[in-house]
Amino acid sequence: MMKLLAILSAILLLAYPFAVYFGIEKLGIEAIAAVLIFLFIIRILAGSKSKLKELKYLAWATGGVGIALLSLGALLNQQGWLTYYPVVVSTCLLTVFGISLFQEQSLIERFARLQDPNLDPRAIVYTRNVTKIWCVFFIINGSIALSTCFMPLSYWTLYNGFISYVAMGLLFSIEFIIRKQVQKKTKATKTGTHEK
Repeated sequence: MMKLLAILSAILLLAYPFAVYFGIEKLGIEAIAAVLIFLFIIRILAGSKSKLKELKYLAWATGGVGIALLSLGALLNQQGWLTYYPVVVSTCLLTVFGISLFQEQSLIERFARLQDPNLDPRAIVYTRNVTKIWCVFFIINGSIALSTCFMPLSYWTLYNGFISYVAMGLLFSIEFIIRKQVQKKTKATKTGTHEK
């Protein structure tokens, strides 16, 4: 039951901008804040069970700040507080990915090792470079998200609820295609070495 609630809360929180946009209009800021706070609590509890400590900290940080922003928005009756959440998410992701670059293994390398514990040196360099690219993405995305906080709510919703996800999906797709080509080249190199 808890796992189902966790998945449901994660899906609903992805639609956070639309929930804010339509929720404030239909339910009022207090009601939508209460619903989203409940979802954040579930997300924090579910994130606490993550195998990677970075994902655990990410769930705590984004969930905690999300609850604080929603509470302020409801108490002060100001929707502006709710619009800063996407900025917080980009900042937290940038922090987690960025810090990992100063560690022995980058975050993308740790993700990769969950599937293949024996990464070759070329793959390790590749995962570190991908981590850097995601850091640049989060800087750009967070900056644009911050600028939309001072725009009409409809613009904020369009960017943070649609355009930013499209950009993220596009980057992920491009990286996936390049990763497959790198893996193919690595495999071909290994095969050629063995044949010699």
